Amino acid sequence: MDSREVVLRAIEFRSPPRLPMNYGNRDLECSDTTTVGAAADPSFRATRPGLTEWGYSWETLNDTMGQPRDHPLADPDRIDAYRPPDPSVPERTAHIAAQVAANPGRFVKANIGITGFNQATFLRGYEPLLDDLLTDPGRAARVLDMVFGFENGLIDRFCSLPIDALQFYDDWGTQQGLMVSPALWRRVFQPRYAEQFERIHRAGKKVWFHSCGNVRAIIGDLIDIGADVLELLQPDVMGIERLASEFGGKICFCCSIDHQGVALSGARSEITAYADRLCAGLGRFGGGLIACIEDYSPLGMTEDAYQQIRQAFGSTAPGVSRPMPPA
Repeated sequence: MDSREVVLRAIEFRSPPRLPMNYGNRDLECSDTTTVGAAADPSFRATRPGLTEWGYSWETLNDTMGQPRDHPLADPDRIDAYRPPDPSVPERTAHIAAQVAANPGRFVKANIGITGFNQATFLRGYEPLLDDLLTDPGRAARVLDMVFGFENGLIDRFCSLPIDALQFYDDWGTQQGLMVSPALWRRVFQPRYAEQFERIHRAGKKVWFHSCGNVRAIIGDLIDIGADVLELLQPDVMGIERLASEFGGKICFCCSIDHQGVALSGARSEITAYADRLCAGLGRFGGGLIACIEDYSPLGMTEDAYQQIRQAFGSTAPGVSRPMPPA
């Protein structure tokens, strides 16, 4: 059984023989998944360091991705004249077929990039967009429609290619809960995601949705509109057992050893016990769990901890990982 089938069986609760592995930034030969992404418009020329096609810049002081600055729509009078990037540029996806061919037998995720709400805050600014959502929803909708419109164009291009899933990165959670009220999320954002997910499913692809923080309030909604995989790197803020009891068997979770706690400071026994809890809690439904492994050294993960995490998931070589628990 190849890696692609192992991942699909986990997502579809069809009893994979072992735990699928999703590696993020190293040891990719051990990953059951591979990720492809869109290229920039070749006509774009950055006129300052970190400048993006959207008009904001990335600023970083270390090895993290940094923070966006120079929000191009900070002045609301600029919204009407603003033109987002063109998703239909052929060069954005011209390289992907070759990348897929170079990774035979793997589950292929097409990464849309930082999406939706997060992208809109980069354009407008975080606080101004939140203000708009409450005080000028029409203005907020104009910004969001540009972001989601670009994504929809990119989704259509990706869905014509031999990929298995579309991957979203849209962080919604603080440590305590959502950044907006669940009612506002359902009114403004849920219909936009639902349209995207339907496009993806119509093409026979899966929806892989990443969100950091405590997003428990909207997991049921994401399930209702068709998310297939929910990637959570901080499961402790919601609780593994609670996630399993409320949503286990309804959506496949892609989880790491918690990146804020055990993965950074846990002893070997704690890391192993955490992997056991993930498998016993979320992976006991004939699937439902994909392990996520990333080197988070910029946040303090040691090399020893990284290797202990790999060993806890039984992932020491390509095609090798711990068996899934019985359903």
